Amino acid sequence: MSVIDPISDLITRIRNAQMVYKKHLYSPVSKMRDGVLKVLLDEGYIRGYNVEKCAKTGRNCFKIELKYFEGKPVIYEIKRISKPGRREYSSIKDLPFVKNGLGINILSTNRGIMSDVEARKQSIGGEVICSVF
Repeated sequence: MSVIDPISDLITRIRNAQMVYKKHLYSPVSKMRDGVLKVLLDEGYIRGYNVEKCAKTGRNCFKIELKYFEGKPVIYEIKRISKPGRREYSSIKDLPFVKNGLGINILSTNRGIMSDVEARKQSIGGEVICSVF
């Protein structure tokens, strides 16, 4: 099955797995998903991820280990901002804080995928992929 928007697919898989309190989930491998997962890992929203062979498809998949704190998911809300039909770009001056700095935006810049905290340090803007709180 082909996926039109792999980032929306990843976000939906994470959201659905956390609603039923799964410990881990599987997602197909891509460079874009790898970048988003790396930011989520660095910011402490997931426990970890690695590449494994899927039993169902026989292809490589990411095994993503979700993180919970006191029985509740660490990711309270994850939302796609820039969509294939409407891309959202922001300069660093215009980039809003998520929940007054409690959450993060994930950006795709010319230096790779990074959180808004790292983008502010490097003073570069880009496409706002999603926000996490």
